Amino acid sequence: MTSSTHNTNILIIGAGLAGLSAANDLQRSGYKVLVADKGRGLGGRLAGRRIGNATFDHGAQFMTARHSRFVEQVNRWVDAGVAEEWYSSVLGQSSSHVRYRGIPTMTAIAKNMAEGMDILRAVRVTHVAQSDKTWIATLDNGATISAEAMLITSPVPQTIELLAAGNIQLPKDKCDRLNHIVYESCIAVMAVLDSPSKIPPPGALMLTDGPIAWIGDNQQKGVSSIPAVTIHSSGEFSAKHFMNNHQTVAKQLLDAAQPLIGANVIDHQVHGWRYSKPVIMDEHRYMLASENTRLPPLAFAGDAFAGPRVEGAVLSGWAAAEALVKC
Repeated sequence: MTSSTHNTNILIIGAGLAGLSAANDLQRSGYKVLVADKGRGLGGRLAGRRIGNATFDHGAQFMTARHSRFVEQVNRWVDAGVAEEWYSSVLGQSSSHVRYRGIPTMTAIAKNMAEGMDILRAVRVTHVAQSDKTWIATLDNGATISAEAMLITSPVPQTIELLAAGNIQLPKDKCDRLNHIVYESCIAVMAVLDSPSKIPPPGALMLTDGPIAWIGDNQQKGVSSIPAVTIHSSGEFSAKHFMNNHQTVAKQLLDAAQPLIGANVIDHQVHGWRYSKPVIMDEHRYMLASENTRLPPLAFAGDAFAGPRVEGAVLSGWAAAEALVKC
């Protein structure tokens, strides 16, 4: 336990894409920024894992780029060697936006964004409170953070819980916007195979019926040196089975995937994404929650704000950073 106190201009809760993109812009604007995240890794749902010699992307599988600024950012990641084109079309579908992957995994993108950043990892913000014109955040290790402004990028239900714990009152219109947001969960199964899968190149299957929404071949993708696939359940299946025993659910998904994979599973692990992606979003890129209140500057960002993709999370972070600069 520690009772240390950190002082910063802006505290960002969450080291996912929205938090990291906002932190970059704010630091370039001259602010002292501190990022706190409950995870040991970076990137939120940009997540990778190893099982023996197999490597997996088990969260976000790729990113696309439409907005001009994000296109420029993706090009910089490509130049830095942390991203490359994966594919732009798959069997049975017409050509579409280029899908980019991280090198060696999607987490490389988050690590690149976090370079030179002050980040507290594996710490949970348990309480936030207003102290005159500043925010005081308490961590689960006993430390506190004093900040002039705060940006929260965690999934909205967790944000609501955090504000309630500190009795932070928001205007009704802001509360209504937050409560309107709905997420879909996802169960991810990472399976090591005894031989290459029979999934056709480029190693991506998007399914519209049944319990599986996605199967990604990590070996074809260039992520894994040995045969390994990532299976994502459909939102409907996850809604019914998320609270069930995950090993039982994994067997159901592996059985359903077997005809498509065409290889034997020799090892597997399961991960549940409770807030996998928003299915009902706020129409704005961010929320300036402190607007027209006596609260110190407070903003919310993330993929639930007008963009349920990697690109949407980054754009949300940039927009929230711009709003905080103007406060």
